[in-house]
Amino acid sequence: MAKTKKLFNMNSLEPMPLSRSKIDLFLKCPRCFYLDRKLGISQPSGAPFTLNNAVDALLKKEFDIHRKNKTLHPFQIENDINAIPFDHSDIEIWRNNRKGIRYHHKSTNFEVYGAIDDVWVTSEGELIIVDYKAKASKDDPSTFLVPKRKKTGEIKNTEKYKISYKKQLEIYQWLFRKNGFKVSNISYFIFANAQKDKDSFNDKLDFEKHLIAYEGNDDWVEPTLLAIYEFLNRDSLPEEDTNCDYCNYRNKIACYENIT
Repeated sequence: MAKTKKLFNMNSLEPMPLSRSKIDLFLKCPRCFYLDRKLGISQPSGAPFTLNNAVDALLKKEFDIHRKNKTLHPFQIENDINAIPFDHSDIEIWRNNRKGIRYHHKSTNFEVYGAIDDVWVTSEGELIIVDYKAKASKDDPSTFLVPKRKKTGEIKNTEKYKISYKKQLEIYQWLFRKNGFKVSNISYFIFANAQKDKDSFNDKLDFEKHLIAYEGNDDWVEPTLLAIYEFLNRDSLPEEDTNCDYCNYRNKIACYENIT
């Protein structure tokens, strides 16, 4: 059934919520985005990442102890980070997937939002956006953000999520700046990497934490929002994207129905 609420309507006076993940969907497949935000036909939802969510929750509890005490986490000391977890009254709102940090982009009437994992603050009052990720990889941790490529140089489809990781932090940087905060271009990923070389499970997973710095650039966000607004004002359905699994699936189903 098509959604009936909060779809794009150019004549609406109420801002349309536009999440960080929907912006990412537009960048991946404009057709699927159009179907979702204008016609209410969403991609099927995948299985919840409950193990990743558990790692996120535990990391937040760890850093919240130091947020309350305004002290450095041992992991920050180990990595020579001169910034403590940011103690702000809205931290739980910013973390809430249904709320997040928000900004009303008036020229498009989009209410852009995203839910962060963490934010640190330097002694100069500059914010550092932090995102937690859980993996189980034997790769060198320094390559966790580097997409693997085919022999042609094209990024493998299974590796494109690493581009989304970077865009995710850049949107968060943009949102905090639009809310009046001073934000560092440097952000951090904390990768909790599950160790698979243990002799047995013994009812627990052992993780190693790795800190990876990323220098973001949010210059793309503003023009992308304008492009989304113009795109949603189209009356015709965009063509399928041959690189999109969902578009290919729908196209094959349509061909089969025409045959039968």
